Amino acid sequence: MQIIQASTFEKARVAIKKADKPVIFSSNDDELNRKVLEKEKIDILLINLKNRKDWQKQRNSGFDSVMAREASKKSVVIAINLDELVNSSGKGKEKIEILTRIRQNIELCKKYKVKMTFIPISKDIYNLKALGLVLGMPNWMTKNL
Repeated sequence: MQIIQASTFEKARVAIKKADKPVIFSSNDDELNRKVLEKEKIDILLINLKNRKDWQKQRNSGFDSVMAREASKKSVVIAINLDELVNSSGKGKEKIEILTRIRQNIELCKKYKVKMTFIPISKDIYNLKALGLVLGMPNWMTKNL
């Protein structure tokens, strides 16, 4: 399992074709994430939640309803990197923003029945399931963590 990170679609396409299964794709560019999700065969889309600028009345979580519909149609799993949450600096404000973005993505995944997982730091599955339940994941989503 290898995480593919690319800055352009052409580089991403070449790396995805060369990669072994399962394919995990991650990028800081939301448009690139959407394009890869729509046009390439990936297994997991890793969404980066750190260093995002929110809009005036909405959080910028890097995942929207269009991407959720596409992920549901193609059976792509949405992944959250817990390293961003643990390693975030600041006095809690940044952690709160990351947690609210995770919560928003969980709500979208529940609505469109998209599978979701955490990229864990440790392999303590019970703590991951507890965190998922606290953040609003339904039981069917936490079974596969």
